Amino acid sequence: MTAMRTAQAAVPSITLHDGIEIPQLGIGVFGVPPRETQRAVELALEAGYRHIDTATTHGNEKEVGAALAASGLPREDYFVTAQLWSSQQGHDSTLMAFEASLDRLGLDHVDLYLTHWPVPAGSPFVDSWQALERIHGEEAARTIGVSNFSVEDLELLERETETRPTINQVELHLHAQRAELRAWHAEHGIATGVRNPLAQGELLDEPMIVRLAERRGKTAAQVILRWNLQLGNVVIPKSLTPEQTCANIDFFDFELSHREMAAIGDLDRSRRIGPRRATSLAS
Repeated sequence: MTAMRTAQAAVPSITLHDGIEIPQLGIGVFGVPPRETQRAVELALEAGYRHIDTATTHGNEKEVGAALAASGLPREDYFVTAQLWSSQQGHDSTLMAFEASLDRLGLDHVDLYLTHWPVPAGSPFVDSWQALERIHGEEAARTIGVSNFSVEDLELLERETETRPTINQVELHLHAQRAELRAWHAEHGIATGVRNPLAQGELLDEPMIVRLAERRGKTAAQVILRWNLQLGNVVIPKSLTPEQTCANIDFFDFELSHREMAAIGDLDRSRRIGPRRATSLAS
């Protein structure tokens, strides 16, 4: 029990531009079957995670909510991120989708609500963002952000809406480090959220990362997560096993040097695994 408390206490937070604090490490439930989700989230909470990232399209919001309720933790002790799916874009449909997510989660608010893809270009995702502004104004979401937005999409929001996203959650890993996008985020006070930080496991055999891990008695995944943390990213790994869940929170007892961070930066190949853009509301 002491180890779990120690792990939880070690997870740092960053402050978003609206003053809301977000834990830099969370647990994602994409791809976790609904029948396994409640136990997976319960294990994550026991291991010390306090940031749970879910989405309508994952099909397991109800089970996430059940795990949170069963934990007995005070609501202020955990941070929940939820996401609007592409097929729900539009002002009124966004409001309805959000209420449905709250109902499935069994919560009266989420901490962060994201719109998942900027599709199609123009009005629908702008309309969705304006709905998020309303949700935020009514304090049903403590902060609001976007996912998979490019610089051009973010600039469109700047022109067409009243508020700026606090975070943009994107695919980012060793071979797709997104330096230009991260620089734009930093200039405009937007946090970088990271999904798929381990590139679906493809980068766990990267020789440099393996060497760094062996030198410190850590796993390659822990080195990659540490790299993200030191960049200032909010990182959301997913795990399908208790062992991975526990290992993925155990990287706060070492630090990468400036030289090591620079060497990891040289691994960038501008190569993404997922789509660069959804092409329709159903994507």
